Amino acid sequence: MEARKCYDKVKLFCGIIYRDEDIVAAAREKLVCRLGETDLEAGPFPFDFTSYYRGEMGDNLKRSFLSFKEKISPEDSYVWKVFTNEVEKEFFGAGEFPRRVNLDPGYLNLSRVVLFSAKDYSHRIYLGKGIFGEVTLYFEKNRFMFLPWTYPDYKTENYLDFFTKARNIYREQIKDEDVV
Repeated sequence: MEARKCYDKVKLFCGIIYRDEDIVAAAREKLVCRLGETDLEAGPFPFDFTSYYRGEMGDNLKRSFLSFKEKISPEDSYVWKVFTNEVEKEFFGAGEFPRRVNLDPGYLNLSRVVLFSAKDYSHRIYLGKGIFGEVTLYFEKNRFMFLPWTYPDYKTENYLDFFTKARNIYREQIKDEDVV
């Protein structure tokens, strides 16, 4: 049997959609406990691009992003989404808007931003344990580019600024590792 190739480590990030600041602080704490220290945070940004979450989460939603300092192997990356799904369930409540937080993990490297989802679609690849991955942005000509399925909010300057800064941090991290 042939040995498996060792893939370059990637930069993990998580988008957090929420309404209540206390919930986002508690969710952030759980993420940091499991995934480690952050090296970049952005937001909150208004999340009014879709009504998809309104029935479960209400109005006046916001999104923040966290980027984690430690690089992680992309192998078995579905476990990150499985973990964040478990965290979401911990915050599920009663009442008119039971879903209190939505966590959207993904990773980036020098060439792309990958998001994870529990929903299948034609452009998503099955990763395992009910989780799919999709390339949402790709880097070309010194900027991130969109794909036909890129979500509208991922096309905004605020989000692109976050991903560009996270990519720059990642580029410095791997440059430092190349020095022997």
